Amino acid sequence: MPPPMIAPMPTAADLMPLLPEMVLVGAAFVLLMLDLFLDEGRRIVTHAGAVVALVVVAAMVVGGVGGDGTTLGGMFVRDTAADVLKVAVLVTSALSMLYLWPFLRARELYRGEVAVLVLFATVGMMLLVSSGSLVMVYLGLEMVALCSYALVAIDRDSALASESAIKYFVLGSLASGLLLYGMSLVYGATGSLDLSRIASVIADGQGGTMLLTGVVFMLAGVAFKFGGAPFHMWLPDVYTGAPTPITQFIGSAPKLASFGMAYRLFEVGAGGLDEKWRLLFAVVAVASLAIGNLGAMVQSNLKRMLAYSTVSHVGFLFMGIAGGGAQGFAAAMFYAISYALMAVAAFGMIVVMSSRGFEADLIDDYKGLNARHPWLAGLVLCVMASLAGLPPFLGFWAKLAVLRAALDGGMMWLALVGVVFAVVGAFYYLRVVKAMYFDTADSDAQPVVSSRPLRIVFAVNALGLLALGLAWSPVMAWCQRAFA
Repeated sequence: MPPPMIAPMPTAADLMPLLPEMVLVGAAFVLLMLDLFLDEGRRIVTHAGAVVALVVVAAMVVGGVGGDGTTLGGMFVRDTAADVLKVAVLVTSALSMLYLWPFLRARELYRGEVAVLVLFATVGMMLLVSSGSLVMVYLGLEMVALCSYALVAIDRDSALASESAIKYFVLGSLASGLLLYGMSLVYGATGSLDLSRIASVIADGQGGTMLLTGVVFMLAGVAFKFGGAPFHMWLPDVYTGAPTPITQFIGSAPKLASFGMAYRLFEVGAGGLDEKWRLLFAVVAVASLAIGNLGAMVQSNLKRMLAYSTVSHVGFLFMGIAGGGAQGFAAAMFYAISYALMAVAAFGMIVVMSSRGFEADLIDDYKGLNARHPWLAGLVLCVMASLAGLPPFLGFWAKLAVLRAALDGGMMWLALVGVVFAVVGAFYYLRVVKAMYFDTADSDAQPVVSSRPLRIVFAVNALGLLALGLAWSPVMAWCQRAFA
């Protein structure tokens, strides 16, 4: 018997497509060691270093440093779709970090490992969107998940945060188990972990019932990670229990990575079964739209309302995936990017409004805000209008794109359901606007004491939703090129 073939070790040139990820990992280790020598008063160095690292790596990806290609035996794929998602993930993570420092610092919760965990979670997201193998999908997913569990529990003295972290860990482990079981069935049916090889087996008409069952389990795992109904049960408790800027981070950038995972698994790997999984995505989309919107309507806690609204936004994103084809995935990518920016702004307004001992997480906390701070009320209006999908804000064009994708995919019924729930969803966002402009503030209303730099970041974030709404076409064209 001939000896087994041993794959040659990759050279430095072979690893060039991985250069942005390697730089970010190196930065995380440097900051981890540096933090050992910093006292509490100088932790801003670690935080600023993490933000700079995210911005530098984003610039590397935009500049094409390292080039496209595959490495690690085809497990890592760098292409236009991966680069678009990586830039969005890096920018969203950097923006979340700008909100994170003043909030945690004021409550004496900031620790050096926060920045390091965010960097490692971002690396996991970058690996996830570049997956060429089921092994890389699982590696990236667990890297994101483990860092997220630790971030949610960063407030060690809070029983609510600890409870949320435990729920997140247990339910996240269940989701990972579903996904891993689906992957094992796909491997058993195709004999390969490589996504391109799996696609070839499906194209040859092989796999049968075992393959289809595996795809269904993988879809359940993906929906769980997104927070789509009926796999959304972890979302409201985790969003409410975690410190607001941590909720901001886990509620924005990982959604982009989850979309990248869905694209790699279903379009690249199981594209030959698209007629079946498109219908499943459509069913989950309808359930998410219904449960998310109806659940958000009855909430008085703003973070819990935003959690249920996330479920509804996942429904719109799944609508684009259900549309199928290049246009459907381009629309879904555009929606994922738009939602990530809107989620950062939505939780950012809570960070700006809050202070130590006052979390500003109730809708009643925004009563009469226009009379006290008209400029801030105007910025919150921009955020709520974009989330509601009102023109000319970014959210309007994102919803329009996925509705059109559903129509192009022959799912008019799904588009009609989307239109109905888009109108329903506007109700609970407009409740916040009503509280700001038409309700009278309570006599004990808390003043806004956030710092000027934080208010500037929020202003740029909120007004960016209007600016991108007026100039959305280049972003959409970028997404379309990713799937051309």
